[in-house]
Amino acid sequence: MKILVSNDDGYRAEGIRRLREALATLAEVTVVAPDRNKSGASNSLTLDVPLRVFESEPGVYFVPGTPTDCVHLAISGLFDFEYDMVVSGVNDGPNLGDDVLYSGTVAAAVEGRFLGLPTIAVSLCTVGADGGHFETGAQVARVLVAQLQKEPLQPLVLNVNVPDVPYEALRGFRASRLGYRHRSEPAVRAQDPRGRPVYWIGPAGAQKDEGPGTDFDTVAEGYVSVTPLQVDLTRHAALPALASWLDAIDG
Repeated sequence: MKILVSNDDGYRAEGIRRLREALATLAEVTVVAPDRNKSGASNSLTLDVPLRVFESEPGVYFVPGTPTDCVHLAISGLFDFEYDMVVSGVNDGPNLGDDVLYSGTVAAAVEGRFLGLPTIAVSLCTVGADGGHFETGAQVARVLVAQLQKEPLQPLVLNVNVPDVPYEALRGFRASRLGYRHRSEPAVRAQDPRGRPVYWIGPAGAQKDEGPGTDFDTVAEGYVSVTPLQVDLTRHAALPALASWLDAIDG
């Protein structure tokens, strides 16, 4: 079995190193990841300049590009072999609710799914300076990959959020739906050294839909949240009403 590992925190991040070590006990692992932090890159592809690929050590490659660039290149021509699965992570921070729309970690997994592979995106819900149980996230990924080897699912994206605790403290695994947040905090205005205004994107909003069954609630209860994501964004239930609305247009 051949697994492609990527992330959005960069190829030197602790999470991806732990993930590679854990999955290497199950499969042949290749890392292709951005050269630096690309959090929030979502599903962007670099189309205006050519991409270069560098090898930092055997089996570990980095790209001055986005997580989607990395997965696309790795599957679509960088190597002369085929992958069986893509695993992205372990992200430093949660990807809960509508975080998935911006996440480079999830985007790397989505790109793998676009290209026909089963994929997993793993995020560690790090909390404060005392957090950072990346070995827990890596072990969770290993357990899920082993389960997929034993009992494959139809190709999909599994979005996994792991409480930031030792593995032995996890209460188990739960299938969860995405919750959602309040609108993000306002942009933060500052000044550059010449007195010109600059802006920082504001923090993500607090949880709004965090009730039972959501990924927010699952993690808060100490369980690993596993959410199946689909690539089709069509709101199928709204199609009949939209068709009627369009029929009412004069012309």
